[in-house]
Amino acid sequence: MVQHVSETLQPLLGSSYVNSSRQTLPKWSETGRDAGHPIICSMLVSEFHYDLPAESVAQQPLRDRAGSRLLHLHRASLDGEPGSWEDRGFREFPDLLRADDLLVLNNTRVFPARLYGVRSGRRAQPVSRQNPEAHDFLCGRVEVLLTRQVSADPNEWECLVKPGRKIGVGEKLYFGSSSQVSSTRGFPSGLPADLQPGLEAEVTERGSFGERHIRFAPVADFFARVERIGHVPLPPYIRRVSGDRGVTHDASERDSINERDRDRIDDKERYQTVYAQPRGSVAAPTAGLHFTPEILEQIRARGIEIAEVTLHVGLGTFQPVRVEKVEDHTLHREWYEIPEKAAAAINRAKAEGRRVVAVGTTTVRTLEFAAKALADKHASEEGGNEARVESGQGEADIFIYPGYRFRIVDALLTNFHLPQSTLLMLVCALGGKELVMRGYEHAVQSGYRFYSYGDCMFVE
Repeated sequence: MVQHVSETLQPLLGSSYVNSSRQTLPKWSETGRDAGHPIICSMLVSEFHYDLPAESVAQQPLRDRAGSRLLHLHRASLDGEPGSWEDRGFREFPDLLRADDLLVLNNTRVFPARLYGVRSGRRAQPVSRQNPEAHDFLCGRVEVLLTRQVSADPNEWECLVKPGRKIGVGEKLYFGSSSQVSSTRGFPSGLPADLQPGLEAEVTERGSFGERHIRFAPVADFFARVERIGHVPLPPYIRRVSGDRGVTHDASERDSINERDRDRIDDKERYQTVYAQPRGSVAAPTAGLHFTPEILEQIRARGIEIAEVTLHVGLGTFQPVRVEKVEDHTLHREWYEIPEKAAAAINRAKAEGRRVVAVGTTTVRTLEFAAKALADKHASEEGGNEARVESGQGEADIFIYPGYRFRIVDALLTNFHLPQSTLLMLVCALGGKELVMRGYEHAVQSGYRFYSYGDCMFVE
């Protein structure tokens, strides 16, 4: 069924983004497509809120990767046609593409970046033997989520830690298997004989929002050990039963560092795209999770060109927004690479007037950051604002929200994102804020599955 948004906008009249006389969506200049339109100022983060029932959050992947639903959004057009949407299935996606489209994928690979261990307690204040917490003194359990490798030598990482307030600079952390860590209660100092840690690290720096830098002791097979002892870094909104007991964790248990069986064996396969290659992400580029080898073959059989870039997903993708005004937020940097072959395909598509269709918001940010960097580099030259990218590596920190002028991306396949998140703001920038937010409302009411293991949306 096709739903025209002009028929459903009455509750939004009076918004600064809606023309009350026509009751239609903003035109291109308000969705970032007009070259002369600047970033909108004084937009509130609260404008990107929506209500989502807990049961709408997908807790596990579908048996069929390509079995997800797809909400097809048509943006408002230059000739006055209002935005609209249709309910479809992801298996229809290859037929929604144009024969001359360029489809761009993020081929990053997720690694088991969540580590469980114990702290030495060297920075802790002594406690009385009568203290109820005495049994955990100097052996408190810790959870560490590695988010970005700061340097390879020494091996230093940016990370998130629990419990954050108890882990200061100079603290020693030891990581082993879950069974080893669970057996460490009660030792007064040092490491017990039965804990042979896979890794040892020291906290070297504390960030402004609670993140830490930790430096690992040198080992020859660091990533092999991480693969052995680490856990799939599933988002916290994925609630799982504890083992096979059939008991769902409540809120306090989900926040606990004792929840070591939240990820399952099949998550290592399903929280990964079928085309994943270079290791480095701590969260999946979830729009790509719907693709199967068969779907990709259908796309290629239509003669549609596919290019691959890499952006290793880290804090820049999932960090919360802690400010009231959108424009006051800044993103963490995330490493990316655009190979020569991909850059050539992207530049050729733009020169020929063909669409560039991005799979996922991480792909969008990679392409738009690279295009902006190149435009800034040649700003004083004739044609310096041309829509092009350069091959190479870098760290992207571009923050895209309504009013942004897109240089490269023309259409987007994406999952549904958290309220007030930078990812939702990016989708609104491309699709138009009112259309996207109304589309989300429709998706909630229609029973779409949300977030990482949920359904998807195609904006064109």
